[in-house]
Amino acid sequence: MNKKPIVGITMGDPAGNGPEITIKALAHFDMYERCNPLVVGDANILEQATHFVNRPDIKINRCEKVSDAKFIPGTVDVLHLPLIEDVSRFEIGKVSIEGGNAAFQCVKKVIELAMAGEVDATCTNALNKEALNMALEHYKGNLSDGHTHFDGHTEIYATYTGTKKYTMMLAHHDLRVVHVSTHVSLREACDRVKKARVLEVIEIAYKACKDMGIENPKVAVAGLNPHCGENGLFGTEEIEEIKPAIEAAKELGINTVGPIPPDSVFSEALGGWYDIVVCMYHDQGHIPLKTVGFVYDREKQGWKAVEGVNITLGLPIIRTSVDHGTAFGLAGKGISNELSLVNAIDYAIHMAAGQK
Repeated sequence: MNKKPIVGITMGDPAGNGPEITIKALAHFDMYERCNPLVVGDANILEQATHFVNRPDIKINRCEKVSDAKFIPGTVDVLHLPLIEDVSRFEIGKVSIEGGNAAFQCVKKVIELAMAGEVDATCTNALNKEALNMALEHYKGNLSDGHTHFDGHTEIYATYTGTKKYTMMLAHHDLRVVHVSTHVSLREACDRVKKARVLEVIEIAYKACKDMGIENPKVAVAGLNPHCGENGLFGTEEIEEIKPAIEAAKELGINTVGPIPPDSVFSEALGGWYDIVVCMYHDQGHIPLKTVGFVYDREKQGWKAVEGVNITLGLPIIRTSVDHGTAFGLAGKGISNELSLVNAIDYAIHMAAGQK
C-alpha cells in the first residue's frame, strides 16, 4: 500500500441512498489520487447500487481484510459484512430492523478498524435513527454491549472510542460551525448553555482549526437569545454563562470573539471574519450551513447541490460524514447527489494529513 491515507467509508442504511452515492463518489477516479477508499458494508448491496446508478462497469472487490483491497480506479473495495439475508427481497426506502442493524454494524466495524490503526480516517453515510434504535431494541442490546438506544453516529463513536468531551462540527468550504448541544429539545438545549460546556466547545473548536493548518484561529461565539439578550432584557445566559466562558478562553490564549447575535454572526463568518462559529444548539448551526450548502434548482425542479460535511471533534480517530439523511424517497432511483460524500471524504483526507 502507498502512503495515501486509507479512508474507511460506511455504506449507511442499505435502504437509503448511501450505497448509491458511494458508487457515484468512487466513480470519480481522481479520488484514488488523493486516498485509498475502503467501503465497509455488504458487497451485495454495493453491487446492486452499481445498477441503480447505471455504472455496471464499476467492479466490486470483496475483501475479508484491509490488505485484500486493490485501491485502483474502476474497482470499489468492500470489506464485506454479510448483513442483508436476501438483497432481492430487501425493501429499499423503508425503515426496517435489518437496515438499522446493517448500518450499525458498519459503523461499529469502521470504528474498530480506525482504533486498530488499519484505516487512517473514517467517513460515514447516513443512517436512519428510527431503524437504528428499532434494531438495538429488537436485539435487546446484544448488538451494542448492552446499549438499546443511540441518538446517532456521534454518540456511537463517543461510546466505542471512550470519548467524554466531543462536539459536532459542520463545514461548507471555509464556513464552519460547532455545537454546544445537538440532539435534545430546544428547552433542554437552553439549560445546557453553561460556562464549562461553552468553554469546552471553544477549546475543541480552536484545536480543530489548528489541526487543519489554520495558524491563529479566530473563534466566534454566538449568543443564545435575540440580540444576545440586550443586557438581560431578553435573557441572562449571555451575561451569566457565555461571556464568562469567552473570557476564560481568552485567558488560555484563544482568539475568541463574542457573544455575537446569531442573526449576524454567520454572514460575518461567510465574509471571512472568523474561522469557526460556536453555536448554542442544533438548529442554530444547521440552518445556515444547509442554507448555503443545499441549493435547489427551481427551473429543473431538483437539487443542484447537496453539500456540507459533518465532523465529530474530540475523538481519538477521524470521523467525517455526509450532512444529509438517508433520502429514502430517492433511494433506488440513482439520482441522489454525491457531492456531500465527496466533500466528506476530502475533509477526512485533509484531517488525516494534518494528523500525520
